[in-house]
Amino acid sequence: MADLSYDVLRRLMAALCLIAAAAVPAEPAAGTGSTSLRVLQMNLCNSGRAGCYTGRAVPRAAEVIRAETPHLVTLNEICRDDVPALERVLADVHRGGRVVAAFQAAGDRPSGDVTRCRDGQPYGIGLLAHLAAPQRGHRILSGTYPVQDGTDPELRVWLCVHAPGVAHACTTHLAAFRSAVALAQCRHLIDHVVPRIRRDAGYLPTVLGGDLNLRHGGSPDVRACVPPGHRRVDDGGVQQIVATTDITVDDLRPVGMNGATDHPGLLAGLTVDADQDR
Repeated sequence: MADLSYDVLRRLMAALCLIAAAAVPAEPAAGTGSTSLRVLQMNLCNSGRAGCYTGRAVPRAAEVIRAETPHLVTLNEICRDDVPALERVLADVHRGGRVVAAFQAAGDRPSGDVTRCRDGQPYGIGLLAHLAAPQRGHRILSGTYPVQDGTDPELRVWLCVHAPGVAHACTTHLAAFRSAVALAQCRHLIDHVVPRIRRDAGYLPTVLGGDLNLRHGGSPDVRACVPPGHRRVDDGGVQQIVATTDITVDDLRPVGMNGATDHPGLLAGLTVDADQDR
């Protein structure tokens, strides 16, 4: 696929940072300028085409959102209609403010169209963020990686919400069959995109999270695309959360999906220190 134009890339830089960023302040944490944030990453395997499909993943995801009350939810391997269904659940557990919901379909190389779920819906990734009421001017951006696995019909994509003055929130699902391609996508995001963001939009606390299809101790190792000094945690497998140094990981635990999908949920409790000197 051709590289993104500079104009599209420039717009991306204003919104994209790492993945699953601190889009929504929860309540003030100890210390001025700090906020607490709960981030939930889930791979729902809901296309209907893969062997891990059960048809129960979205109802189970709704149960987890109700029980864990996250502020930001990143979703991989979903169908388009899964997003509004879970958006309503997140809005229900957070009274006040509003929920921003976004979906990005993965491309389909053979057809030139989008990848589709078994029922014909577009298939891809989604993001839900509960924004505090005063926040205005958020933007949703999305795109396709310039580096792809030529043997995989699915073209991998990214999806971001930019909340000015707060942070960036993004999700992605990297290449599944060739870890070297997943690493190249990860490095493209961090080495080429993030520096432009900081030049164009200024610094904001950021965190990367999602199904990166890379592991701690793997070959290649996920740490090969983690910047020095950043914090990284995982689910013991391929779901990762990587945070800048002004974000503390206070709590991390897997959330059982009761066999509804082949990945656990990954829930992180974070403290975002917006006052830390750069």
